[in-house]
Amino acid sequence: MKVIVLGAGVIGTTTAWYLAKQGHEVTVIDRQPAAAMETSFANAGQVSPGYSTPWAMPGLPLKALGWMLKKNSPLVIRARLDLPMLRWMTQLLANCTPHAYDINKARMLRVAEYSRDCLTDLRAETGLTYDDRQKGLIQLFRTQAQLDHAADDMRLLTESNIPHDLLDVPRIVAREPGLAHASHLLKGGLYLPGDESGDAHMFTQRLSQKAEELGVTFQYETRIEGLDASATEIMGVRTSAGRVTGDAYVLALGSYSPLMLRPLGIRLPVYPVKGYSLTVPLTDETRAPTSTVNDETYKVAITRLGDRIRIGGTAELTGYNLRLSPDRRPTLERSFSDLFGGGDLGRATYWTGLRPNTPDGTPVIGPAGRFGNLWLNTGHGTLGWTMACGSGQLLADLITGRRPAIPHLDLSIDRYSA
Repeated sequence: MKVIVLGAGVIGTTTAWYLAKQGHEVTVIDRQPAAAMETSFANAGQVSPGYSTPWAMPGLPLKALGWMLKKNSPLVIRARLDLPMLRWMTQLLANCTPHAYDINKARMLRVAEYSRDCLTDLRAETGLTYDDRQKGLIQLFRTQAQLDHAADDMRLLTESNIPHDLLDVPRIVAREPGLAHASHLLKGGLYLPGDESGDAHMFTQRLSQKAEELGVTFQYETRIEGLDASATEIMGVRTSAGRVTGDAYVLALGSYSPLMLRPLGIRLPVYPVKGYSLTVPLTDETRAPTSTVNDETYKVAITRLGDRIRIGGTAELTGYNLRLSPDRRPTLERSFSDLFGGGDLGRATYWTGLRPNTPDGTPVIGPAGRFGNLWLNTGHGTLGWTMACGSGQLLADLITGRRPAIPHLDLSIDRYSA
């Protein structure tokens, strides 16, 4: 079967890899000059199945109001007349119930755990390295309220058979010695030994080379202009290099996926949530993370990537605006300076990207409604790197007609039909 994959980020590239492994003829189309040049370029670097949590949770509305009154808020909403944003926020708030939270988190954990296993197998098969470390993640709590709330997540982790451990401060410092000077700021931490870290950009580019060796064609610097469709199937893709046709089509365009589907009459509830990162040269091993931590107070992830430190976080609702806002940088710097140091912030590279978020936190993986040969693999939010391999393997199995290794019906766009 000839399959056209739209998008060469970490989601599109892993999908192409697994499709090629199953014997399909695959072409990947992307407007960038190489793989992983947008959302996958400088994300937080975490492969964190244990930390897979929907934004929509009980208490979020009041918490968000409190955040927005703070100078170093992890959330910013730029006022704008944006009906898709208002619709998405309404759906997000509707998911802020205990029942919805339990459902959404459980299925996110299902995809993320499976994906981590797929990544382990892929690494063993290919020998890929990408500044990766398999040393777990610690979610750091600075307040007693944060520590108390961890009990809810630990219950769901236990139900999903995901290893975890609640650490006191001395045990945190034993695992992350670079936090020793900041121990007075901490109340405890949730340790997730199965979580990993690594450079998603490096991984995706190296996997794209492996995919090319399998026969995958990457058509870069090609703008995707639209999809030609009959009443029941996609007939071709209009691009800046001409029309491309295949037997099946995979939409893996992240935040831009809804724009491609809208002319077809499909409303995909994915909205871009802008995130930021700093990539900092390492200067002092003793003041740097050995693996990866999440600062629960500022919603910032701090990750060791070889001789660099990646500091990622903040959420900004501002549509498709990719301007680097200077007011987002201090939050990242403060979290890092509070907890670690050990890196030269003056030489940091500042970056922003758009995370494709669904209102319930779960990605959209599966067929696209009435179009029998159109498939979706998008909406992974902050967890694209975490869920990439599992999502790619799952979708490849569906397209090939194989039975997937995990339940998948509640991952498709049909869950929004009600």
